[in-house]
Amino acid sequence: MTYLLAGGGLLSFNTGFAIWIAISLIVFLFIMIKFALPPIMKALNEREAKIKNSLESAEKALAKAEQISKDNDIALREAEAKAQKIRKEALEEADILRSERISKAKDEATQIIEQAKAAIEQEKKQALLELRNEVAQLAIKSASVIIDAELDNDKNNKLVDNFITDLSKN
Repeated sequence: MTYLLAGGGLLSFNTGFAIWIAISLIVFLFIMIKFALPPIMKALNEREAKIKNSLESAEKALAKAEQISKDNDIALREAEAKAQKIRKEALEEADILRSERISKAKDEATQIIEQAKAAIEQEKKQALLELRNEVAQLAIKSASVIIDAELDNDKNNKLVDNFITDLSKN
């Protein structure tokens, strides 16, 4: 134990050794501050700037995505409104077309009816004309028969009755 207290142990303090350790530490710190610290600080600053730029880019991208989402919502609403407008216009055009076709069909039906009436009237006139011709021929025949026959009341009445019967048969 005396050896430890006499100045040669682990717990003894050596001033020369302490000075060399202090000088070595100061030189080491100077070299570190002069040569190692600037690249480390530069790398840390670059990393900080890169992280900051990444955050700013992410915020810009988020803002841009939100703006695109808003623009898409607006475009969707506009497209829906346009689709409703087109649908409404198509329905209106269909109604107009349907009305036009109904009107055209009515006009054609009226025209066909008028043509049929005109044809019927023409046929009626033709039938009356033919009937008049037949009546005239019958009257001529009757007159010739009357002229050929003797005129007395009984024969005359009989002749008129025969004439009326012949008219009703034809």
